[in-house]
Amino acid sequence: MLMNKSQLLQTCNQLKQVSETAAMEYASKANKLVSEMNVLMLARPDIEALVGKENLAMMQDNHSNHIRFITSILKDFNSEVLVETILWVFRAYRSRGFSTNYWAAQLNTWVQLIECELTVASYNEVLPLYEWMQVNIPIFVKLSDEMLESPNN
Repeated sequence: MLMNKSQLLQTCNQLKQVSETAAMEYASKANKLVSEMNVLMLARPDIEALVGKENLAMMQDNHSNHIRFITSILKDFNSEVLVETILWVFRAYRSRGFSTNYWAAQLNTWVQLIECELTVASYNEVLPLYEWMQVNIPIFVKLSDEMLESPNN
């Protein structure tokens, strides 16, 4: 059985604040990470199936937003902001035609890039956040589906 939002927050609260060194290193690599991410994602043969034919620019904007948001979370971890923002992103982008498979592809690519670009120490501090996001994709989908279907949201 998939967890509810409260349980999701509990798992998020188990993540640790990364060191200032790791957060700053991640931030310093932002432009390179976004650039490489866009190149890799645009080269995927399934990219239109993942994001929709007219959404390539939106995907690239999402990558820039992702780096800025994760940088802020790494510098000042806040589980409620993290969960609420991810749920908003899932609702917003899925309503524009993004496939749920996009996030698995995207997060796997981010992990590959940060492994290449960050020092081993920084990578080991940042990786648990990405792993948490990857593992919880089904929960984000379920909760964002519930929010999309609810007339109060």
